[in-house]
Amino acid sequence: MIIDKAIKYLAYLTAFILIILVLLVVYDATARYLFSTGSIALQELEWHLFDVIILFGIAYTLKEGAHVRVDIFYAHYSAKRKALINIISSLFFILPFSFLIIYISIDFVHMSFLQNETSSNPGGLEYRYLVKALLPLGFVFLVLQAIRDTQINFKEWQSL
Repeated sequence: MIIDKAIKYLAYLTAFILIILVLLVVYDATARYLFSTGSIALQELEWHLFDVIILFGIAYTLKEGAHVRVDIFYAHYSAKRKALINIISSLFFILPFSFLIIYISIDFVHMSFLQNETSSNPGGLEYRYLVKALLPLGFVFLVLQAIRDTQINFKEWQSL
């Protein structure tokens, strides 16, 4: 399905960004401790890449079932009960929370864009609204994955 492929490729992109982040941190630490030089922009870029990894990784984490849950109880449930819990979790927790974040963050990004927000640090990065735009986008991917998981769990629940 399209959502599955999109989330898979999003995970590949996130993994690639993680590699870039690791190399950037190694470079930044080496420059700072061995050569006593550094860059505010590079440090901010590290944080922005970390944001990308977290926000784009949420949907893939849900897809793979690697998210946080109380496994002490969940592990002992039947497949039908697990499917029902997953459906309820998506419908009453993940989706409403995600829609709320999307709704609130759109104004947040819009104001940042209108103000042409930049870093308050000298030598920092410009166009801060670009990284802020990842907030609603990341939760849109989470909504898509939650809907897909609900479909899968509903079919599983019906078949058991």
